[in-house]
Order: sequence, then structure tokens, then C-alpha cells
Amino acid sequence: MITQPLTPLDAWLARLEQLHPSTIELGLERVRRVKDALGLEPAFPVIIVGGTNGKGSTCAYLEAILLAAGYKTGLYTSPHLLRYNERVRIAGQESDDAALVRAFEQIDAARGSTSLTYFEFGTLGAMVQFINAEIEVAILEVGLGGRLDAVNVFDADAAIVTSVDLDHMDYLGDTREKIGFEKAGIYRAGSPAICADPDPPASLLEHARQIVADLRCVGRDFSILRAEDHWTYKGRVTTRPALPIPAMAGTYQLRNAAGALAVLEALHVPLPVSEAAVCKGLATALVPGRFQRIARSPEVILDVAHNPEAARALAATL
Repeated sequence: MITQPLTPLDAWLARLEQLHPSTIELGLERVRRVKDALGLEPAFPVIIVGGTNGKGSTCAYLEAILLAAGYKTGLYTSPHLLRYNERVRIAGQESDDAALVRAFEQIDAARGSTSLTYFEFGTLGAMVQFINAEIEVAILEVGLGGRLDAVNVFDADAAIVTSVDLDHMDYLGDTREKIGFEKAGIYRAGSPAICADPDPPASLLEHARQIVADLRCVGRDFSILRAEDHWTYKGRVTTRPALPIPAMAGTYQLRNAAGALAVLEALHVPLPVSEAAVCKGLATALVPGRFQRIARSPEVILDVAHNPEAARALAATL
């Protein structure tokens, strides 16, 4: 058996897996220290996407719509399916090996004796690349939880919690109330805080109230009107009628799409988008592994559902 030599990126990723004593260590103190050492202060709007399920799809809608509107986007997601490069996208294109390695080298030089986890290295690395590329808007997907996740070291101009259900209970708590509080940690005082969960935990609502966030909830501040072959988004001040049904399968995708539109409605001043851009984004946004048909005879569908809420959604779609 002939083994291929490690690429520079593979070597870096292997090293990152060994640098920190634990794979996951929630907390912002270490990552904030390195962020400050690097001087990472985004000059562009930052959208943070958290939640138990629906994060990846919501990120995809935001990216596709903003790209269609002509913005240079930066998208950071996790985990990846096949290649680490999938995690960092600039202007709709995956980051190349060389850019990722340069970012890791920059972080390694700045961190001194501070130890970072694999995910923390990746989060800072994505922002290094976004700033270097002079993007116009960043979309950051939370890795785990929210309040203590590395992504939350950056202040969100708008944040969305897509859903709250039981997952990662060893880290986030064993009830929706405990998990909801952790998810709500991405909200910021005075900034748009979107909740796309139709039955949000009281802990999420109370945290948003205490910090005086601009909370916008599905069913109250924005809603979905479904017709046979189209749907209407109705927000606080914006109504978008006759929208195409999202390309991604599943009735829950309308809720993810509506959450993305609520974010964009809240950011309509710095990031205006046209009806045409919204329609194009909804019709083209796709995420591998989200009810993805890869064969027809026999039919083969791939889905990454990995917790009770996602399994229920998958069963309903099947």
C-alpha cells in the first residue's frame, strides 16, 4: 500500500488536533487573548448563526442571497464533510490550502504560550482570511452552544438562534431551558436578535429582555404564509410575496429561510437586498448532506440528522 505524503495543510490540521489537551473546551478567555494579539476587529457586518438544528441551511440562504445581491461574503461553518477547506468560503469559493496555512501560521506566531483548540484555531483563522480578503459581510456558524463558543468572541451585528432542542447535553445542560440560555448568549444588547424556534424557551426570551436585545421571534415579529408553489415572508416592516419554495427539501426549510430573511430585514440599512436576489438565493442555496439525493434507482438520500429534533424532521420529510 502506497501512502501519500501529507500536504502542508494536512500537517497543520494533524498538529492542531494535538496542540490542546482536550478536543472541546468552552470559554472565551484564551481565544479572546489571541484575537486581541492579532488585532482582529472586523470593519464589516458580522452575522452569527446559532441553534440546535438549521444552522447550516440558514447560513447557506444568507450566503446565497447576499452573493446574488453583489456582496463579497465570508462564510465560516463546521464541521466539514470531505475537506477542511469547506469550512471557510470567500465570495462563494472554498479557501485554498495556502490561505489556510498562512492564517494558521499567523495565529501560531501571535498566540505565544496560549493553547487553543482545533475549533478555536479554525475560528480565528477564518476571520484572519476574511479581513485579509476585505469581505463586505461575515456569516459565522456557532460550533457548539453559543455563549462560550469561540465564534462568540466576535460581536454580532445580528444574531439568530434557529432552534433549541436537546443535543450536546454534557456541555450545555439537560433541558431546553438550560440549552436555550447558552444559545441566547450570541445576542447583543441593542442589536437584532432573531429566534426562528416557534416555541422558544423562557430562558432565551428572558436573556434577550435582560440585555435589551432587539428580539424578533417567528410567529410574532415575522411569519410564513405557505401556498402550493410559493410562499410569503411577512416581517415587521417588509413583506416579500411570491417567493420560490427553497431548493432544499423539507417543510422546516421554510422556517430556516424565513429566519435568514428576518436577519436581512434587520440589516436592511447596511446590507440592502433586492427581491431578485432573495428569489435567486432561495432557489439556489444547497448544503451537502441535508436531505441530499445522490441516486434514484434505487433512491439514496444522505442526511446528517444526529439528534432527536433532526431525526423527527427527517422522518417527516421522508
